[in-house]
Amino acid sequence: MKNLWNDADAETMVAAYAAKGINRDLALRTYTTRLLGGDPRLVLHGGGNTSVKTTVRDLVGEEWDVLCVKGSGWDMGTIEPAGLPAVKIAPLLKARKLTKLSDEDMVTLQRANLIDPASPNPSVEALLHAFIPHKFVDHTHSTGVLAIADLEGSMEVSAKVFGPKMGLVPYVMPGFDLAKLASEVFDREPTVDGLILDKHGIFTFGATARQAYDRMIHYVTLAEDYVANNGRNPFTPATLPANLAKPNDIATMLRGAVAVSKGEGRYDRMIAEFRTSPAILDFVNAMQVDDMASRGVSTPDLSLRIKTGPMVLPAPDANNLDGYKAVIAERVAKFVENYTTYFTQNNARDDVKRVMLDPMPRLTLVPGLGMFGHGLTLKDARIAADVGEMWIEAARDAESIGRFQPVSKPDLFDLEYWSLEQAKLAGAKAKPFTGQVAVVTGGAGAIGAATARAFARDGAHVVVLDLDGDRAVAVAKSIGNQSVGIACDVTNPASVRAAFDAAVTTYGGVDIVVSNAGAAWESPIATMNDALLRRSFELNFFSHQSVAQNAVRIMKEQATGGVLLFNASKQAVNPGANFGAYGLPKAAALFLSRQYALEHGKDGIRSNAVNADRIRSGLLNDEMIANRSAARGLSVKDYMGGNLLGLEVTADDVAQAFVHQALAERTTADVTTVDGGNIAAAMR
Repeated sequence: MKNLWNDADAETMVAAYAAKGINRDLALRTYTTRLLGGDPRLVLHGGGNTSVKTTVRDLVGEEWDVLCVKGSGWDMGTIEPAGLPAVKIAPLLKARKLTKLSDEDMVTLQRANLIDPASPNPSVEALLHAFIPHKFVDHTHSTGVLAIADLEGSMEVSAKVFGPKMGLVPYVMPGFDLAKLASEVFDREPTVDGLILDKHGIFTFGATARQAYDRMIHYVTLAEDYVANNGRNPFTPATLPANLAKPNDIATMLRGAVAVSKGEGRYDRMIAEFRTSPAILDFVNAMQVDDMASRGVSTPDLSLRIKTGPMVLPAPDANNLDGYKAVIAERVAKFVENYTTYFTQNNARDDVKRVMLDPMPRLTLVPGLGMFGHGLTLKDARIAADVGEMWIEAARDAESIGRFQPVSKPDLFDLEYWSLEQAKLAGAKAKPFTGQVAVVTGGAGAIGAATARAFARDGAHVVVLDLDGDRAVAVAKSIGNQSVGIACDVTNPASVRAAFDAAVTTYGGVDIVVSNAGAAWESPIATMNDALLRRSFELNFFSHQSVAQNAVRIMKEQATGGVLLFNASKQAVNPGANFGAYGLPKAAALFLSRQYALEHGKDGIRSNAVNADRIRSGLLNDEMIANRSAARGLSVKDYMGGNLLGLEVTADDVAQAFVHQALAERTTADVTTVDGGNIAAAMR
């Protein structure tokens, strides 16, 4: 492993933080923490921790000896000094004399001694950092080290690989007991450079930030070199179908299978992240992949990301995708059964009351293709996939030099259902559309952008489609929530198909579709050019059909229902003079929404429409508003507020109607009017 320490970079960071009142110790601690956190082979997504023992002053100027240790919720790769909260060290050291300390009391002790009470919770391994007397302490979950620590007979191999300058600590769950045991191992040989925690990871320490960091890189490199010099290919390739399916062929059926049913047609859905690479394929294509997956995860904290390990599917044959869907259902059911048994058996070991987490897999391995990470958000799905890649590396390397034998399932359970982790989960509240994917056509226009923003605000990942791809990307970026913008000509069925395929590639499927794209042309009906009417029908009717067809195709494969929402317009029920080219296809689009409701209610797919009027947008721009206002002898304000409420209706009002229809789980074939009140346009 390359040593990334750079004197100039370190001093630049020291100077930058000195200008903000941060002392040299904490600045260098931040520098090396980022070096460690930037390499996924050392640290992944909030894992690992570091500390420095230094002095700080409180608000009244009193100086304290403190432990600045990584705080909960901070990522080592991007950490700031605020992510290393200062804790008075003397009370922590007194705790070592205790024979017992509950996790909750440990957190209370640490929080009670924070210099800044607004700081995040110090790491659950803060006591271990405190009990080691060195100034700088580093801890990672190096995949190279885990390849050694996860072996059968790991303690003996660790002694051989790392030598006498590393203490060896048997597996104990993080917290007070581990801190006590690790410090006892250190006390027996206080000249060691660090500690190898069996089935867990590595600690190194030193008098300076560089010394602790250099030692980490040195011992990780020893592990990696040992594997490189002694490893052999432990796997036998399996035979794959001649006509292998593609990832998108199975993504939607897999996504539907891992959705958690809440009963009565309700589901908690998950986002999917597909990954493949030569290293992934070498692993998932092995005949031994099922056995490897059954043995567990490479370090216990991974259970918080991928449960007890991945689910494995057979290689998909493109000639039998219907049969493969049934196989997926069988494998998911088996995974759920095994996880439920795991929970039931381990939960019975004590009298603690626990509620089983959802039993769905968070990582799926597919021979011939790669792997899918599953999560409530795209971020969670990507984390699961990242974890999967590092798990594969550690498991493969361990198996190449011996037998991969990670921590036991009971030990996994203790961490997955750790009271501190349970408290974190209990505090995390999902938004209404968390786990769902919404597609909005005409997404760069006023109504489309407002609608995309509203769905993203409520938790959906949004696919913004627009003829202007650059504007679609800009809207997606502005609404956030890892939304994407895609160029799409909704009048071109191939373009629509490609856009929906891209949604599946990005998120795994589609749950909500707002078919909003449209444009209006003026012409007297009797003298209307046929080409104009046909052009309007292509955009204002046939595009809605093309969008709905693709949505239903995906929703039926997922088998978790879905929502079709159409922008029908007031013209669909209350035609205006010279607007037949617009109103005729819009009336057909309204009927289309009801036809889908009629034919696909049995599939759990709801179909509704919004009837809006006088919304400032590309259809009703400032010039058109001025012309219409003048023709009626009204001010712009009176024209735009020409309704029963006397209020202008905005694009945001229309967006809220779409959100309402998506949330109304027992409403389909509905037309919601958003016009401030226009009796002539009211539905009968």
